[in-house]
Amino acid sequence: MSMALVILAAGQGTRMNSDLPKVLHPIGGAPMLVHAIRSGEVLEPARIVVVTGHGGEAVARAAVDYQPGVEIVVQEDRLGTAHAVAQAKGALAGFDGDVIVLYGDTPFIRPETLERMQAARAVHDVVVLGFEAADPGRYGRLVMAGETLERIVEFKDATDEERSITLCNSGVVAAKASVLFDLIDGVGNDNAAGEYYLTDIVGLARERGLSAGAVTCAEAETLGINSRAELAGAERLFQERMRAEALEDGVTLVAPETVFFAFDTVVGRDTVVEPNVVFGPGASVESEAQIRAFSHLEGCHVSRGAVVGPYARLRPGAELAEDVRVGNFVEIKASRVDRGAKINHLTYVGDAEVGEDANIGAGTVTCNYDGVMKHTTRIGARAFIGSSTMLVAPVSVGDDAMTGSGSVITQDVEPGALAIGRARQVTKPGLARKLFEMLKAQKQKKDQGAQ
Repeated sequence: MSMALVILAAGQGTRMNSDLPKVLHPIGGAPMLVHAIRSGEVLEPARIVVVTGHGGEAVARAAVDYQPGVEIVVQEDRLGTAHAVAQAKGALAGFDGDVIVLYGDTPFIRPETLERMQAARAVHDVVVLGFEAADPGRYGRLVMAGETLERIVEFKDATDEERSITLCNSGVVAAKASVLFDLIDGVGNDNAAGEYYLTDIVGLARERGLSAGAVTCAEAETLGINSRAELAGAERLFQERMRAEALEDGVTLVAPETVFFAFDTVVGRDTVVEPNVVFGPGASVESEAQIRAFSHLEGCHVSRGAVVGPYARLRPGAELAEDVRVGNFVEIKASRVDRGAKINHLTYVGDAEVGEDANIGAGTVTCNYDGVMKHTTRIGARAFIGSSTMLVAPVSVGDDAMTGSGSVITQDVEPGALAIGRARQVTKPGLARKLFEMLKAQKQKKDQGAQ
């Protein structure tokens, strides 16, 4: 059976106190909405429909940027969850598969949980995701009769007996598309809030002789985010989960609580990650590498056996081959560094190609930007770049070539050549002493005039 996802992302989130739509606030470097889409992708959905509302253009852009095949529909008037899902009816006209309804501000539902919901559809016409709440509070309650879900009752409309139930509703629902939208057509708004509740489809299904059931998950999976405090708590939960997975996968985290991952970070087995390392989006590290303390990696790839840091920054487009060494206070951006090359300290390499076993001296800068365009620097295999060399791109240094320390290189250097581009040193004996005496006299005269 083919599957479609309908993701509700129309809420304003006033408690966030932000101009940014709630579902676009990031966790692990990605909007909450992206986490929700990723959770559902394990089901290999044939269709993904995102229902937008507040800040709809920005929400749509984020969804399509992550997954270009996403379809966008708009909920102009926010009249409840059933009304929101109903906006997807036109987009899914003629779709004959199942639909799972997810929420853009509930980013932690595990793919395994959704797979169990999908399996439960073989037994029930409507499947709801529930959880045992430590503090049920104002959650809707699942009223069960054995394995059958009789109805869902919202807290506002619940009796005292129903409020004593601890099995609560997450809002996530699975049903055949035609059944889901037919049930939604029958939902009314005769309730305390005057809204069209998606939860009412369970009672309607039972009245029509259809079966309903519930799948349960850990409460942490259903965490909804409505405030900055909850966002911070969600980030903490996300990082704890990522650290646990990394350790389970054979990654050494010297001080796990100080390492921060992005939503898509990949780190290979037997890699060692030292304290206070931050992975931004798009970073991948192969096995047996070492990421030393206080380094920041984003949009980059680090190959097996490479050592990065401490205090290094890899920016988008940095590609390090096997056994590369990148040391302290080195920044690399949009550059390929081949096997065994060394860039050990105080250097900027941008828009460059560095050959294997090349050695880049301290203080080297690839001057890649002319104020309008970026230009490429090419450094050949086994080249030796002297400390404090300025490589003014576009420029190439050939294999086995060398630059003298303090040089400004503006022309290509042929293989095996030594290039020196600096002013000749001139020494004036005794002049420093005379200059200091003159300056001190000027200062003394100035100080006396100020009194």
